[in-house]
Amino acid sequence: MLPRLQPDLSLDDLSAWFDDGKAVPRLSQFALEIGFGGGEHLAARAQSTKNIGYVGCEPFINGVAKLLGHIEAQALDNVCVHHGDARDVLAAMPAASIAVAYLLYPDPWPKKRHHKRRFVNQENLHSLFRVLTPDAYFLVATDIADYADWTLAAIRAHGGFSWQAKQRRDWMTPPAGWPGTRYEQKALAAGRVPHYLEFKRRAAIVPGQL
Repeated sequence: MLPRLQPDLSLDDLSAWFDDGKAVPRLSQFALEIGFGGGEHLAARAQSTKNIGYVGCEPFINGVAKLLGHIEAQALDNVCVHHGDARDVLAAMPAASIAVAYLLYPDPWPKKRHHKRRFVNQENLHSLFRVLTPDAYFLVATDIADYADWTLAAIRAHGGFSWQAKQRRDWMTPPAGWPGTRYEQKALAAGRVPHYLEFKRRAAIVPGQL
């Protein structure tokens, strides 16, 4: 069984987890979920794709506890959990180590004076670009249209990712095999419309391209 990074262990253990994971033949790649909430999406992914090692980070202890419950109930041995800031996790990760990153329903910080707190910004996009493998994917889901627009503008300004949508239904329809989240179900019940923005890492950064 692979070691899991429990909430009380240091980020130094993250590199060791990657080393141990790469030594396990069945793990062909690694994925990251930034702010996994209740952990239902991450747990479902880990259960259905056991050849992938998953790293999840979440600042709220209740969410961490829920994911650890999923891990225990489903006997998942391909998940690494960190209770803390995703930016610290990104800084601790080896370069070109992640094949897909998920940012699902992040805090939209709706007030204009709080927009600087939004996760999607140039600094965090640079960090993601560093840890993603060539041709890796970054998927953002949000039910806030303003956050979707903000994300697209930030991605264009950065230039390291290409938006994969070709038509409207591409960002209005969840990807194949999408397990969803508890928050997403609440958003749908409230009449809010999810947006699914899929980006592919470019080989090089070309600012101003989307």
